[in-house]
Amino acid sequence: MGSEPGAEEVDDTATRPAVELDGVTKRYGEATAVDDVSLRVREGEFFTLVGPSGCGKTTTLRLIAGFEEPSSGTVRFAGESVAGVPPEDRDVGVVFQNYALFPHMTVGENVGYGLNFADPPEGVTRDERVDELLELVDLPGAADRDPESLSGGQQQRVAMARALAPGPDLLLLDEPMSALDAQLRERLRVQVRQIQSELGITTVYVTHDQEEALAISDRVAVMRDGRPEQVAPPRTVYREPSSRFVAEFVGDNNVFAGRVTDLAPAERDDAPRVAGVDVGGETLRVAVGGEGGDGIAPGDRLTFSVRPEYLRIDEGESRVRAAVASAEFLGETTRVTLGWGGRDLLVRTRDPLSGEVVVGFDPEDAHVIGVDRS
Repeated sequence: MGSEPGAEEVDDTATRPAVELDGVTKRYGEATAVDDVSLRVREGEFFTLVGPSGCGKTTTLRLIAGFEEPSSGTVRFAGESVAGVPPEDRDVGVVFQNYALFPHMTVGENVGYGLNFADPPEGVTRDERVDELLELVDLPGAADRDPESLSGGQQQRVAMARALAPGPDLLLLDEPMSALDAQLRERLRVQVRQIQSELGITTVYVTHDQEEALAISDRVAVMRDGRPEQVAPPRTVYREPSSRFVAEFVGDNNVFAGRVTDLAPAERDDAPRVAGVDVGGETLRVAVGGEGGDGIAPGDRLTFSVRPEYLRIDEGESRVRAAVASAEFLGETTRVTLGWGGRDLLVRTRDPLSGEVVVGFDPEDAHVIGVDRS
């Protein structure tokens, strides 16, 4: 199977993927929603699809669930193709964005609905399974309540319990927290991750919220135009974005581009080489890899990023003078926008800033995104 751009390599001999998409494409007329996607989700993994609206993440989830059939390519569960297998026979639990609880049923009847078509796992009774799951989602004693009497967060947990009732091998969640307020989302995402970890169930999660994706996932696929732009653990996606799109989509970032003017030798064997890059008439120093600087040479055009938390006041080897344009107090930090050379720079600082300031970063704080040798 071919690997997608920016994908993390998976050792097939180490573990067979629980879910595999091999060259999957989905077209609606002339529009392509999912474009030649190849992904592998490991057994017991919390895997998140994140990206802007229209990037194909929900369609990818629906292809896994069986609500859509690929125009081409193959979806496999544990190595077996599920082509033609209807959703109800795929052994998946699905939690939708709007929860889709049945208003004419009690909470307990909602949770136990899937048990009308499958026996409870582990030999327990239906009532025991319902009580067990309500306990798991922190709603003990709620079986007789009306779903409409619950808060949004409680309804979300009931929907999750209902999806888990038949003991599926795979849990799919399609933006289940998008309708909730920010504070409640933060609390519930921790709970969702705890439930997934406790059960060890393979989970594919869809969200447009980058912070949410980074906080709860084992690995993240950043989607763009129907394809994964990068697939990697959250820290790698944040610290080592594979493209300008990922660098700018996932969290605040400062992206620079300029010509390499010089390449200094490494100060020691285990240190990276450092390139001088002309950005707007200023020479900024960027770590570019080991011996040979990964083939980078003077004259190459380099694109690199520096996260706002790595820009420091009156510190760093590369420094520029910029003017404070605006500041947003966020509690623990202040997000400051600086004007420099006709562009904005973002800085996070504990102390308020005003007027003109000097900000800088060290070469190792920069991450090289791409090199153009033309």
